[in-house]
Amino acid sequence: MTRMIRVFDTTLRDGEQSPGASMNVEEKIMVAKQLARLGVDIIEAGFAYSSPGDFEAVRRIAQEVEGPTICSLARARPEDIDRAWEALKGAPKVRIHTFLSTSDIHLKHQFRMTRDEAKKRAVEMVQRARGYVEDVEFSPMDASRSDPAYLYEVIEAVIAAGAGTINIPDTVGYAVPQEFGRLIRGIREQVPNSAQAVISVHCHNDLGLAVGNSLAAVFEGAGQVECTINGIGERAGNTALEEIVMGLRTRKDFYQADTRIRTEEISKTSRLVSKITGMVVQPNKAIVGANAFAHTSGIHQDGLLKDKTTYEIMRPETLGIVWRMGSWLPALGRKGTGSRPQRSTTLLQVVGN
Repeated sequence: MTRMIRVFDTTLRDGEQSPGASMNVEEKIMVAKQLARLGVDIIEAGFAYSSPGDFEAVRRIAQEVEGPTICSLARARPEDIDRAWEALKGAPKVRIHTFLSTSDIHLKHQFRMTRDEAKKRAVEMVQRARGYVEDVEFSPMDASRSDPAYLYEVIEAVIAAGAGTINIPDTVGYAVPQEFGRLIRGIREQVPNSAQAVISVHCHNDLGLAVGNSLAAVFEGAGQVECTINGIGERAGNTALEEIVMGLRTRKDFYQADTRIRTEEISKTSRLVSKITGMVVQPNKAIVGANAFAHTSGIHQDGLLKDKTTYEIMRPETLGIVWRMGSWLPALGRKGTGSRPQRSTTLLQVVGN
């Protein structure tokens, strides 16, 4: 049976942390409405406590964008939780996402807390958030570098306190797929109440493994993936939404999992985010790069002309892409930024057929 994986989009929060990628409130609302058309399950609209602009963006998106659950990030502090609720209250589908580190590296050097103090704080803040909303997510930050036994303790405690989603972050992009998959399996097997919550993952791309780690987690039972459009985000970025979605859709036979994303909206969404943030998508970027469906090898062209499945595992049309006027363009969309693919007669023939 195919499982439906929740897509948690954090383009407007973690993605906006890319240097130079900040958006104003109106731009965030524009992106949020496109994310709703795309069919994401949850939009992390911002970090309400961090600034008046973020508060207003969360508030307006919660009020104006229909469909997805709207989420605000909040540190495990009372003032953050309260501010998140102020931004979200009155909207129909909302979530508070609170977090605190569980790795000894972070607890000792950044938070200056003991393990017991951190666990107590996490429980108290989840309970505080549950006093406002039914949908609470907790992230043990730097989970991939945490002692698994302690991580299990914290997860069990916050689920008992009311967290319905437990997000496992690879905060610094340190994990590798085999290891990260084992971590998710360990949580499911060793945390007694793990079945009472959705296990989520949030992977960074410092070693180029964010998508691989996320897919390994889905294989081991994760039910939500946190990602951004075009993989934008702090440092080397986040798990790319388009790669996760098409990885699951194309290899549904292997993962036995899929998403509710309307893939024909992927190209439009990619180009909108690229245009607003000014972050150009590299031409050879998987799924949405300008050359993602370009074939210049004579051997490939020969195969494609005989049968497209010889060298194409996805059809551009499923992503809302058409070949027109010498460029790949979203259907009914505008030309985006980025380099053009190399011109090829085969491209015109393949997409035109």
